[in-house]
Amino acid sequence: MTFNFFKRKKKLNTHSIDPDEVFMDTLNVSNLDTQQFEGVIERSISKRTMTITLVVFLVIGLGFLAQLIRLQVKDGATYLAKSEQNRLHHTPIFADRGIILDRNGTDLAWNVTSDKTEPFSVRSYIAQGGFAHLIGYVGYPTTDSSGVFWQNAIVGKSGIEKRLDSFLSGVNGQQIVELDAHQKVLSTNLVTPPKPGNNVTLTIDAGIQGAMYTAIQDLAQSKGFLGGAGVMMNVHTGEIIAMTSYPEFDLNILSHGTDHAAIASYATDPRHVYLDRTLAGLFTPGSTVKPYEALGALNEGLVTPQTTVDSTGSVSIPNPYDPTKAQIFHDWEPHGNGITDVYSAIANSVNTFFYAIGGGYKTQKGLGISGIDTYIKKFDIGQKTGIDVDGEVAGNVPSPAWKAKVFPGDPTWRLGDTYNSAIGQFGFQVTTLQMVRAVAAMATDGMLVQPYVTAVPKTVTPPPVQITGIDPKWYGVIHDAMRDTVTTGTAKVIDVPYVDAAAKTGTAQVGPHNSLMDSWSTGFFPIQNPQYAFVVVMDQAKSTNETGATYVMRQVFDWIQNNEPGYFAVPQPSSK
Repeated sequence: MTFNFFKRKKKLNTHSIDPDEVFMDTLNVSNLDTQQFEGVIERSISKRTMTITLVVFLVIGLGFLAQLIRLQVKDGATYLAKSEQNRLHHTPIFADRGIILDRNGTDLAWNVTSDKTEPFSVRSYIAQGGFAHLIGYVGYPTTDSSGVFWQNAIVGKSGIEKRLDSFLSGVNGQQIVELDAHQKVLSTNLVTPPKPGNNVTLTIDAGIQGAMYTAIQDLAQSKGFLGGAGVMMNVHTGEIIAMTSYPEFDLNILSHGTDHAAIASYATDPRHVYLDRTLAGLFTPGSTVKPYEALGALNEGLVTPQTTVDSTGSVSIPNPYDPTKAQIFHDWEPHGNGITDVYSAIANSVNTFFYAIGGGYKTQKGLGISGIDTYIKKFDIGQKTGIDVDGEVAGNVPSPAWKAKVFPGDPTWRLGDTYNSAIGQFGFQVTTLQMVRAVAAMATDGMLVQPYVTAVPKTVTPPPVQITGIDPKWYGVIHDAMRDTVTTGTAKVIDVPYVDAAAKTGTAQVGPHNSLMDSWSTGFFPIQNPQYAFVVVMDQAKSTNETGATYVMRQVFDWIQNNEPGYFAVPQPSSK
């Protein structure tokens, strides 16, 4: 046997045996509670584990340090500001809105302390009716769910409140409120005081406007008119003395916006509550256009003040659709013995006279539609007036071009179209404001003024424009005829002893099958030296109704005489 003395010997395990291991046996092990670590041999943590743990904690610590540096050094100022904002709240001090007054200093819109917890005053409006469309309403400051104001101003929504919003608004102030951690107010400091808005003065006379509105309302309710509107204006300056529309809305309801039922009823009311009939309502003028056509016929030499037309109640012309049958154009009633001149034609609103001078009849030559168009437009009828109130619309004067556009299936202009236009029907659409400016120009022998309602701040208006191409002597004829309308004609209801007025009434057939009518009253006073023009229109009553717009002016005249008779004074010519 050979022994390899060079063979590497196996190293003996010199690991000492722990006494616990010696005394552990299988019987004992089985009774140990391993969940409580009984019988588990403790071992020391290795250096590798300790190294990894230290590295992890070091990284975490460095992260915290970097974050601390960012918060304290880099973004410290930002977070300080946020902290201050959480503690110090900047809240607005609401400026009082300017007051709206009439020409006599009567408050029309002013501020009252809110009966709730709002930190702003609320608007209060004149109690009497007739001002809603003109003055308009406001919207109040609004907060979000956290109580922060996202709309921090009282804002004009319509009428003068909207038109002059920046003038009325003023500038809000600011205060700082200090809160503790429980949001309890610790202190309040004023930073900037509020600056109140500017007052606005209107040219309106609140008394006359209220009287006009009440008269329109009473007539509408008693005679079944859908609505109505009235305007009174200084013929020399364009100052609007009264401008009212019926029906109207409640300014407080719209401003607060909480009465949803009432607001919904305004939108569905068949009387068109939101329509301002003074400047946005378009109406058929009817016979109120006749003085302007008569002026044109006189100026063109087609008639003289002595010319008469046989007005027997109707005129007949060939029917373009059936030559075997005549087309008959009726007057609204027979007029005496039928012999009519320009004075009685205007005073009694004789249609057949205007058929003849408008479209021609037998030996009487007429203006024709182009002549009617020319003289009507000289007075800017059918055009915007430029008044300093939002929402004004234009209108329309009928013409062959208009008919071709509106009736493409029957574009030919016929004599009957001229006849209907001559009495203010067919395609005529005008506003109350247009007609008051036109009748004011008639009163002043052709001086067209621009209406306005704002005295402070003063509305800058262009100077009056003299209508050209009309011999001044013919204005006197029309004045006399319009005076006859009051003394012996269709406006006799305003033939009162305390003022000599001139007028022209009108009744326009409207609605399905002409079953409804609009009633007009236009004119000026005093006749000796005209100072004021007026127009009232009553919108859609049954055609059988016999009480019209002139009745409103009678109520207004009576109110003026009893309360402000100075409006009826006849100015004396200035001495040189």
